[in-house]
Amino acid sequence: MTGELILGRSRECEALDALVDAARGGESRVLVLRGEPGVGKTRLLEYVTSRARGFRVALAASVQSGMELPYAGLHQLCAPMTDRLDRLPPGQHDAVGGALGPGSTHTPNGFLVALGVLGLLSEVARDRPLLCVVDDAQWMDRASIQALAFAARRLHAESVALVFAVRAPEEDASSDAELAGLPELLVKGLPERESRTLLRSVLPGLWDERVIRRFVAESRGNPLALLELPKTAGSVDLAGGFGLPSTSPLEERIERAYVRRVGGLPRRAREFLLAAAVEPTGDPALLRHATDRLGLDGDAAGEAEAAGLVKIGDRVRFFHPMVRSAVYWAASAEERRRTHRVLADVTDPAADPDRRAWHAAHGAAGPDESVAAELERTAGRAEARGGVAATAALLARAVELTADPARRQDRALAAAHAAHEAGNAELALKLLSLAEAGVLDDLRRGEVELARARIAFISDRGSEAPGLLLRAGARLAAHDAALARDAYLEVVNAAIFAGPQAHDEGQQQAAKAARLLPAPQPPRPADLLLDGLAVRILDGHTTAVPSLRRALRAFADPGLSPEEGLRWLWLICVTAVGLWDHETMSLLAARHLKLARDAGQATALPFALTMRCVVHVLDGELAEADSLAEEVQTVAEAVGTAAPIYGALFVAAWRGRETECVELSARADEGAELRGEGVGPVVSRWARALLYNGLGRHGEAAEAADMASREYSQLEMGIPVWALAEYVEATARSGSAEQAADAFDRLAESTRASGTDWASGIESRSRALLSDDAQAERHYRQALEALGRTRLRGESARAHLVYGEWLSRGGRRQDARDQLRTAHALFTSMDMRGFAHRAARELTTLGEDVTEDSDRARSDLTPKELQIVRLVREGLTNPDIGARLFLSPRTVEWHLRNVFGKLGATSRKQL
Repeated sequence: MTGELILGRSRECEALDALVDAARGGESRVLVLRGEPGVGKTRLLEYVTSRARGFRVALAASVQSGMELPYAGLHQLCAPMTDRLDRLPPGQHDAVGGALGPGSTHTPNGFLVALGVLGLLSEVARDRPLLCVVDDAQWMDRASIQALAFAARRLHAESVALVFAVRAPEEDASSDAELAGLPELLVKGLPERESRTLLRSVLPGLWDERVIRRFVAESRGNPLALLELPKTAGSVDLAGGFGLPSTSPLEERIERAYVRRVGGLPRRAREFLLAAAVEPTGDPALLRHATDRLGLDGDAAGEAEAAGLVKIGDRVRFFHPMVRSAVYWAASAEERRRTHRVLADVTDPAADPDRRAWHAAHGAAGPDESVAAELERTAGRAEARGGVAATAALLARAVELTADPARRQDRALAAAHAAHEAGNAELALKLLSLAEAGVLDDLRRGEVELARARIAFISDRGSEAPGLLLRAGARLAAHDAALARDAYLEVVNAAIFAGPQAHDEGQQQAAKAARLLPAPQPPRPADLLLDGLAVRILDGHTTAVPSLRRALRAFADPGLSPEEGLRWLWLICVTAVGLWDHETMSLLAARHLKLARDAGQATALPFALTMRCVVHVLDGELAEADSLAEEVQTVAEAVGTAAPIYGALFVAAWRGRETECVELSARADEGAELRGEGVGPVVSRWARALLYNGLGRHGEAAEAADMASREYSQLEMGIPVWALAEYVEATARSGSAEQAADAFDRLAESTRASGTDWASGIESRSRALLSDDAQAERHYRQALEALGRTRLRGESARAHLVYGEWLSRGGRRQDARDQLRTAHALFTSMDMRGFAHRAARELTTLGEDVTEDSDRARSDLTPKELQIVRLVREGLTNPDIGARLFLSPRTVEWHLRNVFGKLGATSRKQL
């Protein structure tokens, strides 16, 4: 049969042969075989397995059961590999161990599981090539398919071949989204000649050519249809081809053919097949217990097997998944429920409580509290194993079986939270609607509204979320003060993303509400932050500085819990920027990044990386910042989310790369249009102002800077204030200094109250640009002294630059040369080429012969190789680098061999 089905599959076989050959040669390859049911995908998997001589082969096959146990598919594929777990880094070891081991005490983080699976496949393939085959991937549990798809995208040089077989896109199939973008081969029907050959194998003898032609045409070359439809065709269909053509979809016709075959069997054989269809594991012993309870004898199994619909060996296997589906749905609802109840009764509650609860749930004809409670416990176990999607599905079924209104609301809320965590906003909103169906007290109503607001913020960081969060906080205030205050702090955070269009009103209302709701004693760090921000919003920046500094100290405390850190460190870093406190910002950004890395939080990591990237930019470490900006992109690609581009935008602006900066600015502007993320245009305009000031195009810089801050009635911390400094410099250098007076006053309100060297330096530099000749020099020198005491090398170099330009205009040529040489050297060392060119142009007008190194020789290292070299310089090992860049250690080794060859290096020390 395999040989017949491979007939006409030369294209597919060549692709699979190439995949095997590549893995045998040390590369890694991935292929998704996609096609309709019955087209021959499983036969192609058998073919590739037969070709993988000398390989270690791992197999997983999913079945459509309606039950999702987290990491069940991964357990099938990887459980035989657990002897290599000890080779993984500790965090990945614990995560994969927790996913594969039901008795593990570790709660696996999905991101770390995926990294661990990548490492595990790589380690297993060290001894000999590895072939991983996943059949019917559309039915694999979501946690498993996410981990395998992540690994598939990161495999490179590990001698691993990974093949998925999946049906053509189906509604609600998680595999469609997870496998999108991987190399894919569409498996189509057999050509006409091969179709005829296969059809004649089941229609022996002489048949009218019109019959043959009709079956071939209607089957569209589908091998299963060619084999099965003739077996149930009526006499008219087979008599001269006079039967009417079918208008039903092919899959439906095949399933109906199986239903007719099943309907022709004795009742006991049908009952046996239904029990086998209901029990998805294919365990013969468990099936035997169930059939005994149903009163079926051995003849029932024999009749079902003799019909060619099922095979009984070490496992019970249906001829095709469509047989299972046909058997299950051909039975009446009561027959299905009865069979599920029997299987629940015979399933060991100690060995497999989750499957027992699932069968009991499907055996229930209506609400049943005992079954719902058991499903709730099963959901708890799924959550402990990291299966948030399974948790949501189990709790959603528990809701359906719950009669008590209050308990139903509680379970619906819990299920909605789980669905939200799983990224299923549609299911979460549906469950919230169920929670709202009954009478809600104010506390539950507030919890529902808070959940809706959080979903809105994650789904669309636009202007809607602040208002929703505000309403939720107001409703919760009388019942759960801590939760209400968290909601008000989330309003402030959401308003920052929403930008000026939602900033003022939302933050004002949240601040007033927070002031009326005292913090618990002792206050949490989040309470101190909320109170400080409320003072800033209502009473101004100057008044708020002392309370905001208390909040900074609380978050800088080593005893800060990881949960609070992961939740609020991004916002407290923004607050540190607003206080011009570079030292604390640097400390907190580093802590945030470490927490996100340690926790493996793929959603928090891009924001933590971006904030740390900003710190490196401010310190003039653009290479390090660039590496982190690339890592943001790597994380986003790895987990399939949109990447924040702000770190890359900062780097491009400071480097003076106009094309790149303008392109990234346009993407930031698109975020406002697509997601209502109004902060995007603010950041993009500031970046363009910085870029154009560096390039000496001050008119364009002034226009961009003005647009970045003009819409705020009260300036937000960070970028809008920085834009004022750009505006002052741009207008001063373009001969319109009188336009900058108001901008300088707004800038000075922020810098003077903060009183740090960073703030003092920026204020003095800006004041010097607007001062007359009698006062300017004093302010320039103050700026140099203050910024010289910081790590802000870019801002310090800019102070030397504008001072040198002022000296040049005053005819003090030698003094000007000294300042401009210093500026040029600093900018060049930091690769800030726009500002370096500006300094060089001024030096040239002074008769200086400046050698530009824009054409200096560069190595031919790829961006990925440059990233790896930077991490080697930081002292990271290959496993550490792999974890950082989501590569296997073997891929890191492969890249390093290329680096050594290109640079002529022989050791890591030389790098």
